[in-house]
Amino acid sequence: MIKFIQKSAILAFSIFYIQSYSNSFETIVKNNHLDNNSTKIKTGADNYEKYLPLLKDKKVGIITNQTGILSDKTHLVDFLLEKKIAIQTIFAPEHGFRGTADAGEHIVDGKDPKTGLPIISLYGDNKKPKPAQLAGIDVMLFDLQDVGARFYTYISSLHYVMEACAENGIPLIILDRPNPNGNIIDGPLLEKEFTSFVGMHPIPLLHGMTIGEYSKMINGEKWLKNAAQCTLTVIPCVDYNRKMEYSLPVKPSPNLPNDQSINLYASLCFFEGTNVSMGRGTEKQFQIYGSPYLTKTNFSFTPKPNFGAKDPLYNGKECFGEDLTTYPKLTRLELKWLIKAYQNTSDKTKFFNPFFTKLAGTKKLQQQIESGISENKIRKSWQKDLTSFKKMRVKYLIY
Repeated sequence: MIKFIQKSAILAFSIFYIQSYSNSFETIVKNNHLDNNSTKIKTGADNYEKYLPLLKDKKVGIITNQTGILSDKTHLVDFLLEKKIAIQTIFAPEHGFRGTADAGEHIVDGKDPKTGLPIISLYGDNKKPKPAQLAGIDVMLFDLQDVGARFYTYISSLHYVMEACAENGIPLIILDRPNPNGNIIDGPLLEKEFTSFVGMHPIPLLHGMTIGEYSKMINGEKWLKNAAQCTLTVIPCVDYNRKMEYSLPVKPSPNLPNDQSINLYASLCFFEGTNVSMGRGTEKQFQIYGSPYLTKTNFSFTPKPNFGAKDPLYNGKECFGEDLTTYPKLTRLELKWLIKAYQNTSDKTKFFNPFFTKLAGTKKLQQQIESGISENKIRKSWQKDLTSFKKMRVKYLIY
């Protein structure tokens, strides 16, 4: 599969940037191995009877990417143009409008080759839409698929879009989508001094909310600058509750290729703050982990450049670790793999890097692991904060 991706890189690039939206997004859906069995659920995008009247005769800005599709795989931008909605500008989050850029890769502004619409990046130096970029826009529309983790940056983009809309008097419409990890609330709460683009609010690592519910919390808890309030409308999903299984119809970012990776993401993303790879540069991203410095095991992998990682960690080096591709579905945040890797790494002084604290949102977790505190005791240290968060969260739930 890796060789296939490498040999097809140029072809894939051409497909994404030359074909029409309909064909290119259909290609993503067919090749990402995600099967949407949740056919009864109607997403906010499909609940168009509720939002089309709000867009009529308005000049519209839209924040979306490859996940902004309807049930028939039509992209939201195509759908709105067919309905004669006057889209002015597309705003793109991390990974870009088509979701093809690496994590952390600088995204530049551009123009859509099919429609000629300008595309403005909200990742890099311009995370918050500027007044000049919003000039002439009457209403903003937001449609991104979140995965329920604090450090997944689409909710950080949501914060800045809400803040810009509040400051410029522009109403915001959120097209809600199910959270595939929506039934899990777990992990340490972010401490204010560790606020960053991978953690902006005092919430646990897995928050158990849809992006629409989360937008209500941002407003309700007055987390925007100067306690500003965004004029907000959430278009809800229909026939959805958070206990339902939900398989995404398209991968939300290049290195989350399937349901297993999305479920393991929050637990394995901790490795981004260590010297351990979680599979970037393979076909099993966020389903495996390993490094050249861990104890040799029967399982190993060798990262190589591919569609989701142009220069992966340990490029060309054999990494030893674990294969979690068939691990049972998680119902909580797991620390055991992080703790095990730390205990087995050859030089513990080089295990953690400064990014780990940003991901954890606290210094305590690294200190606890280095001190040899058990996972059970670490988890108990979160409980008071989690109980408080759950009580606060109830006010904003839609489902």
